[in-house]
Amino acid sequence: MIKSKSDLKAYIKADFERQQMKHPIWASLTYGEHAVTRKYLETLRKLEFYQNNKKNLICKLLYAFYFLKYRKNCLKYGMYIFPNTSGPGLLLPHLGFVRIGPQTKMGANCTVLPMVLFGKKNPEIDCSITIGDNCYVSTGATILGPVKIGNNVTIGAGAVVTKDIPDNAVVGGVPAKVIKFKSFT
Repeated sequence: MIKSKSDLKAYIKADFERQQMKHPIWASLTYGEHAVTRKYLETLRKLEFYQNNKKNLICKLLYAFYFLKYRKNCLKYGMYIFPNTSGPGLLLPHLGFVRIGPQTKMGANCTVLPMVLFGKKNPEIDCSITIGDNCYVSTGATILGPVKIGNNVTIGAGAVVTKDIPDNAVVGGVPAKVIKFKSFT
């Protein structure tokens, strides 16, 4: 959660470093995909900062400005990542539909591809989705809470996750099952 200016700078820097852009100015001038996702994440991070720090009138006005900018970007790009849901180093390598709901808490250095949905099994229940650090969510994956996903997990393309996943697992299928465990030797 971003509470101070130093937190804000650290989150933006971590997000930028995960993209590994060699020529960020050129990407901005040519409307490159990474430049667009970087600007989306930067707006999201600033919105998070001002949402968590509505101390005075200026902060409240800046919150309103970034909220409107965030909503415009959500509608324009089809990416709906709610504030205060993802840790530093979030990587969105491609533009496309992504919905990470307010009940989600993601760890650091996670990668999310397009066509991913984080939602509820049942709309009438309150649930949470917790995702550990260094997770990779492939294209078309659906994660339905309540569920807890461990660290270093890879979720395969088109998988539907409805149950908890242990650390270092690779999962796939409908419903998602553990295919193998990663070995770090």
